[in-house]
Amino acid sequence: MRDDDATIGRILSRRQALGLLGALGVTSLAGKGVSEGRAAPAFIGARGKGVSCVVRPAQTLGPYYVDERLDRRDVRTEPGTGVAREGAQLDLAIDVSRMVNGICTPFAGAVVDIWQCDAAGVYSDVTDPSFDTRGQKWLRGFQVADATGRARFTTIYPGWYRGRTVHIHFKVRTSREANAGEFVSQLYFDDAYTDRVFAKAPYAGRPARGTRNEQDGIFRRGGSQLMLAVNEEKGVHQATFSLAVQV
Repeated sequence: MRDDDATIGRILSRRQALGLLGALGVTSLAGKGVSEGRAAPAFIGARGKGVSCVVRPAQTLGPYYVDERLDRRDVRTEPGTGVAREGAQLDLAIDVSRMVNGICTPFAGAVVDIWQCDAAGVYSDVTDPSFDTRGQKWLRGFQVADATGRARFTTIYPGWYRGRTVHIHFKVRTSREANAGEFVSQLYFDDAYTDRVFAKAPYAGRPARGTRNEQDGIFRRGGSQLMLAVNEEKGVHQATFSLAVQV
């Protein structure tokens, strides 16, 4: 297993983020913003329909992205067999808005991909010094945002692997076209909450994780602005994350 995902780029100032990401076709905006060197509130757009437009940091794609083109809500299973990866169920909603003329509105049709490791820290359909899962496609998939801009996923609470804190990768594309603009980042979890989840099977049988949020070099580059607020209801973990993009 790689010690870490290679970091690309850096946290940008508000002006730098708008200029660079705008040139790529997408500006990431949501939650709280980033200032030079550290995260800080930075509202830049007007509010429309209860949505706030604020710059949010992009992060590395990582070495394990594979475009499986799997349009599905429940990403836990292996296509063809229906066998699900073991782990605590996580219902994840990602709300995407678009900014037009300074106003944010729901981005219906945005394409949201997620991919993550399983409870043992393994990714599907890749090779690594510690595993070879080529041909398997669990814990990967995308959804097209509905009329409210929401993409829903049923997944599992991710495990950990050496050099990284617990995280989920995500990508937002403006459409399914080959030349669509895109924004890539990662989602993180509160360490204390993760400790409680990892105290139960199937996570409990593994050694204690060696990297927590503040020890993760990628998390330290804006991860505090990418935290999921998770709650548990009847044994199911639930979280909603909001962001906006400027096309």
